[in-house]
Amino acid sequence: MSNRILVLYGSYRSDRMGVRLANFVIEGLRGRGEEVEFIDAKAIGLPMLDRMYKEYPKGSAPEALEKLAGQIRGADGFVFVTGEYNWGIQPGLKNLTDHFLEEWFWRPAAIVSYSAGRLSGARASTAWHGTLSEMGMVVISSTIGVGPIAQTLSAESEPIGEGGKALERSFPRFADDLTWWIEAAKAQRARKAPPY
Repeated sequence: MSNRILVLYGSYRSDRMGVRLANFVIEGLRGRGEEVEFIDAKAIGLPMLDRMYKEYPKGSAPEALEKLAGQIRGADGFVFVTGEYNWGIQPGLKNLTDHFLEEWFWRPAAIVSYSAGRLSGARASTAWHGTLSEMGMVVISSTIGVGPIAQTLSAESEPIGEGGKALERSFPRFADDLTWWIEAAKAQRARKAPPY
């Protein structure tokens, strides 16, 4: 039985390089038989956070927010594909994430980071780890960092050069780790209701 995984991506830039990595992850997980859905913060276009989903009276949340809440609740796990902006996380993805809280609980999250430089978004990845943990997700220990992204993935999201080879080598372990935590969390949720 396949797992339902959301791949979340947050760049609002006009020349989005990170979408190459999001597509690579999506295809890699689908190739393993997983059911994967792409959540693009820019395409959804939520406003800057004013009111969280849970703060709307039942049935009155904007349609995009209501749909996304259902997608999050229905997922078994998440992959956050994040660029690094000034040593920090992308505001578009953070804004989308902050609209929800309880919807994220009791599922694993994985972080895939990238940058135009050689540090591969490592500082954004580190920042996301604490943020996602605070929001009730179990952040897996395996991460992927890609940089420079333009020298690692082609415009068609195909691995290129030495960076591409390294990405292909690292992906199976990353996916295995995510799958293990998804299956563990599913088993625990089936066995015992969350404590709150």
